[in-house]
Amino acid sequence: MFRARYAVAVLFLLALTAVYSAVCSAQQSEPSSTASCTLDDGRQVYIRYNPVSTKNDKVPNGKPWTPGGAPMTLFTEAPLTLGGSTIPIGAYTIYPIPGRDKWTLAVNKNVAAGSAYDEKQDLARATMETAQVSQPAAALEVAFAHVGARCTLRIYYGKSASFADFTAK
Repeated sequence: MFRARYAVAVLFLLALTAVYSAVCSAQQSEPSSTASCTLDDGRQVYIRYNPVSTKNDKVPNGKPWTPGGAPMTLFTEAPLTLGGSTIPIGAYTIYPIPGRDKWTLAVNKNVAAGSAYDEKQDLARATMETAQVSQPAAALEVAFAHVGARCTLRIYYGKSASFADFTAK
């Protein structure tokens, strides 16, 4: 039983590495950063993104945003929920959709390098809790806050701070 679980874990990590390598090679023109969250049982959730400057990359109001011309990438070792939708173990693209008063977060199944956003490929979509901060961020900052089975994604850009909860199943 242990060997079978170990083999499945190794195969999953190899597949995840292949997807991650494909995404990384497609986005080599921009330096990238990673934010991660470790769940209580040791499983990981990662977001890979381009930490663009607020001076060089403006957010499109009401449209999916690809910082530095590339979507953020979500890798999860645990099934998650976001806004009532289930996200299986795997790799996905995520698109923040900035709005005047609130942001939305879309999790998309299409991870093909260079492909355009297609709303029909959305697996989950949720309104983000959004607030204005007094000290603006000079560049995109992405982080996680972890509490139990929940990883709260935090996106800071300019004077906007937006939050979305991913909960492990």
